[in-house]
Amino acid sequence: MQHQVALFARRAEQTRLGGVGQGRNSMDRAAYLLLNRLDQEGPTGVKALACGMGIDSSTVTRQVAPLVDSGLVERTSHPEDGRAVVLELSARGAARLDQVRASRRALMALLTEDWDERERSTFCDLLARFNEALAAAHSPVGGS
Repeated sequence: MQHQVALFARRAEQTRLGGVGQGRNSMDRAAYLLLNRLDQEGPTGVKALACGMGIDSSTVTRQVAPLVDSGLVERTSHPEDGRAVVLELSARGAARLDQVRASRRALMALLTEDWDERERSTFCDLLARFNEALAAAHSPVGGS
């Protein structure tokens, strides 16, 4: 199992599992995860975003800067505390995220085209369970 996980990690990084077509390898993992999180959570402060992603605030700040510069994320003041910064997915960011998601869905469909629906579902369930266990093992509360 460890060997297969190591192979998966290497191949995923080599191909970046970026998708097919124009969207292939067009967004790095950090950007994708940040945009996806903002899409799911809505406008979010840097600290809350960092906490939710399991990374530190300085990493979020560094990773989000090019997303702001490219117009994918908007940085605004918190409505209740003007001193606090809130990050929000822009319309351009939402459109770009939709494009990348479609490309990645197409890649997953291509990679599993000879799998039946039960196999896809089982793989997804087990991979989610594996990712949750991995996250718990590396969290300050769950890890050693």
